[in-house]
Amino acid sequence: MSDLPPESGVSVGAEELNAIDAAVDELRDERTDFLADLVRFRSVLGREAGVQRRMADAFEDAGLAVDAWSVRYDDLKDLPGFSPVDWDDGERPNVVGVHRVARPAGRSLILNGHVDVVPAGPEELWASPPYEPDVRGGRMYGRGAGDMKSGIAAYLYAYKALRLAGFEPASELILQSVIEEECTGNGALATVQRGYRADAAIIPEPFDHTLLTEQLGVLWVRVTVHGRPAHVLEATAGSDAIRLAWQVTEELRRLEAEMNREEARPPAYRDAAHPINVNVGRIEGGEWTSSVPAACTFEARVGFFPGTSAAEAKRTVERRIAEFAAAHPVLRDDPPKLAWVGFQAEPYTIRADASPLRELADVHRDVFGTRPRTLAATATTDARILGLSGGIPTSCYGPEATSIHGVDESVDLESVHQVTRVLARFVASWCGLRRTPRPTGRASSGRTGEPLGGVE
Repeated sequence: MSDLPPESGVSVGAEELNAIDAAVDELRDERTDFLADLVRFRSVLGREAGVQRRMADAFEDAGLAVDAWSVRYDDLKDLPGFSPVDWDDGERPNVVGVHRVARPAGRSLILNGHVDVVPAGPEELWASPPYEPDVRGGRMYGRGAGDMKSGIAAYLYAYKALRLAGFEPASELILQSVIEEECTGNGALATVQRGYRADAAIIPEPFDHTLLTEQLGVLWVRVTVHGRPAHVLEATAGSDAIRLAWQVTEELRRLEAEMNREEARPPAYRDAAHPINVNVGRIEGGEWTSSVPAACTFEARVGFFPGTSAAEAKRTVERRIAEFAAAHPVLRDDPPKLAWVGFQAEPYTIRADASPLRELADVHRDVFGTRPRTLAATATTDARILGLSGGIPTSCYGPEATSIHGVDESVDLESVHQVTRVLARFVASWCGLRRTPRPTGRASSGRTGEPLGGVE
């Protein structure tokens, strides 16, 4: 990497922007191929090592200094923003690529993305195999194509376009590839624990070119319900734990309805169709087909609005289930047991006039001709980790995608292209530019951290 003095900085005008745009166009097919490579990795929880090796190689090939390390829960468990888990951390790495300058002349920036994906579900429901990227009608189909490997491809190729155009950021640029966004946020938290900070951060989540200004808090709860087992010949002598568990879920649905009342909503969510969702995502119960089930466990995701803390939301859920059990003829003697495993995510807000959002909106306007919409998200993202735990002004801005977490997930490739253009221009504006020779390959600084082992 070159380290030119601050006075060699470039004034970003029409000529420079045209050169950046041309480089983004030149790299379009390469970026699409790279996205396809990422989609081929079945990078569900616990299987992220393979795609992270690919990310480390890609960062190094782009000329970035690479830092790779395994996420350790013992290092994170006492930090604000940590979500408790009941699985092993294992050899599951984060990977960060850093563009460093000795004498920064602009503002530093983090571009963050997650490589983990949710399970594809029954693969026979997909029009094409979920881990074999399929391009048709201008879209790439595959698990993670939208959420959010396309965003990672966009931010990496935004940087590569700057280099191809003969520039480099005049301040530090940090590209983060993290794990566990889909279940805890602990991957992003590990980057904060490791000391990565910047003047702003952008996460290219697939929110259709909107600027995130608010997002819900999210809790994951595991509820275990006990019944009274019996042989089916005397089923009425027992109590069916599966039916009892379903009654508890129905009580959570009633809580969901109350939280969605218009008078309970913050202004940003007044027009949302159904912002608060209680989703029963997993359930397991029973021991034998001809026995009344003795136990049933379900796992639920509970959203809650900004203005309520995760601790307050947990108390509300605990109180609601306790009150339901106390009035129940069976559950009052053996109330449901709750365990909080996975997301314990606080809500997050950032003002639309915060400087990174305002300047990113200006860049979007220059590319698209209109101002971007703002988004009050009904989900959570790692923006809360970087914003709350890291103290970094953070928002999300990414491409248009459909069926994320569903069947036939896809991303619009033209949208990915335009997001790459916006991000490249935003890096130029936010970090400043310096002229540099065309890229020559891998950084001489090598990798820090630890070797990347493990399998896909």
